[in-house]
Amino acid sequence: MNAIRAVGLCLLLFVPAPAVAQNAGPAPPAHGIAMHGSPLLPAGFTHQPHVNPDAPKGGTLRLGSPGTFDNLNPFTIKGNTPQGLREYVFESLMARAADEPFTLYGLIAAGIETPADRSAVTFHLRPQARFSDGKPITAEDVVFSHKVLAEKGWPYHRAHYRKVEKVDVLGPHTVRFTFGASGDRELPLILGLMPVLPRHRLDAETFDRTTLDPVVGSGPYTIAKVDPGRAIVYRRNPGYWGRDLPIQRGRYNFDTISYEFFRDQGAMFEAFKAGDIDVRVEEEPARWAEAYDFPAVRNGQVVRREIKLGLPAGMSALVFNTRRAPFDDARVRRAFVQLLDAEWINRNLFHSLYRRTGSFFARSDLASAGRPADARERELLARFPGAVHPDILEGRPFLPVTDGSGNNRAGLAAANKLLVEAGYGLAGGRMVHRATGKPLAFEFLAASRSQERLILAFGAPLKQLGIAMRVRQVDSAQYWGRMKSYDFDMAQWNWGASLSPGNEQINRWSSRAAAIDGTLNYAGVKNPAVDAMIEELLKAEAREPFESAVRALDRVLLSGEYVIPLFHVPGQWLAWNRRVTFPERTPLSGIDFDTWWAAR
Repeated sequence: MNAIRAVGLCLLLFVPAPAVAQNAGPAPPAHGIAMHGSPLLPAGFTHQPHVNPDAPKGGTLRLGSPGTFDNLNPFTIKGNTPQGLREYVFESLMARAADEPFTLYGLIAAGIETPADRSAVTFHLRPQARFSDGKPITAEDVVFSHKVLAEKGWPYHRAHYRKVEKVDVLGPHTVRFTFGASGDRELPLILGLMPVLPRHRLDAETFDRTTLDPVVGSGPYTIAKVDPGRAIVYRRNPGYWGRDLPIQRGRYNFDTISYEFFRDQGAMFEAFKAGDIDVRVEEEPARWAEAYDFPAVRNGQVVRREIKLGLPAGMSALVFNTRRAPFDDARVRRAFVQLLDAEWINRNLFHSLYRRTGSFFARSDLASAGRPADARERELLARFPGAVHPDILEGRPFLPVTDGSGNNRAGLAAANKLLVEAGYGLAGGRMVHRATGKPLAFEFLAASRSQERLILAFGAPLKQLGIAMRVRQVDSAQYWGRMKSYDFDMAQWNWGASLSPGNEQINRWSSRAAAIDGTLNYAGVKNPAVDAMIEELLKAEAREPFESAVRALDRVLLSGEYVIPLFHVPGQWLAWNRRVTFPERTPLSGIDFDTWWAAR
């Protein structure tokens, strides 16, 4: 019997490969795609695991937003757009899973095909997909969307979509994008997240203009009311074509979602206390520690909780604009890092509720802080001698730590030494450049009172060294206009992070993005080692080399002293009115308002 089995096994092993391939036939389109590995949910899944598939429909969700808006076109850098447009009105070919690092499942596109090298991607659209005006979504709408966004969209649209070498319409509901040998394995997913726009409603020539006319998309909501600069209301579309899709089940449960806009966080908090807003994600430690003792909290109508998160904390920091003096000198930047007394600030301004951020991917395994570089990281970084500080390469602490007393003598001495090396010295109580006589001075661009309070606390040691700082707080429109054109010396910014960083890193840190208005490369980073590490993480095929490339990028960015790292919240501070509720399970990405519903 064993001999018969052995003969049979040999016969199976020697079946010609072409015959097997012919019998197998082409693989059907996949229901989803993961950046690394395979999607967790199988074909035929009924709903995402973090939603309540039987959540009731109805009611209103009232949200608040700081600032203002003057534009309903979310795909141009001109003007300010309100929250919710991209989330509720416009849809992508595929939808991102909230409980996986980076996985997409079918939305407008029912299926996706891509070769092993990911040099192309084919999307198969659902014939039932419709825009809110009833017009069907076709391959031509996808082609139009790609073309207009690649030419006139946001800088990251233009950067990513221009990597497409060829677009082919293979049928009314099938379109293929070919990338060539770019080595960017994220591109099929980037195209999967491309918003699909109605070509019958848009003019390519005027696409990048601002507008306050209600826009048309294919999403679950339409615009019901616009009060320019003050409020916007979205109404659930009863004829929404995708309401029964597994990826959408249990989501978009409110009949209406409204955003009211406030001049500052203080005014928005008062509206929440008065019951005019349903949910608040708190970001101010002092308010979280002291201000949530009002009647609605005491009687149980308002609940607050710290939610655990599975995502990295990202980087909240004071950012140097290295395009300008004096922050084009790394020694000056390092001196400023030494002067921040983080322990005193956390204790006196933030009730010690924050944690100091030591990585651009803090609170995750992608962070380089606290761990020596692995063999793959060292191999990648060896091409760029001196790009990483030895302490950062070995995972040793590199940020100064004080006793929190406010008397940071060690920091003052270290900063003064660095400034002397950079050519500065004290003259008449002012820090001046010895060669030019120019004072060491800068302006901090503030968007809120909390930012102003933080920078003023930082200003005390600067003053001790004769460094002149001017704080300029501007309104929302001026702030965003100046940030988009990099018209600042120093500002505060928060770069969020995911468990699957990818092409967004180009928009944040690449040399190319540094010269384009409207990117998130506020620091003006132009570093070949940064560019190379981004390229490596984009072409990584497996999770382990990908994580090594991300940590290598983290080490280069930290070593460049482009920012003064601040703090992050251990979790997510959330307060809500009991008139709304949400599922018990929190996905990796944190609270998802799309899964909430009106409590009965």
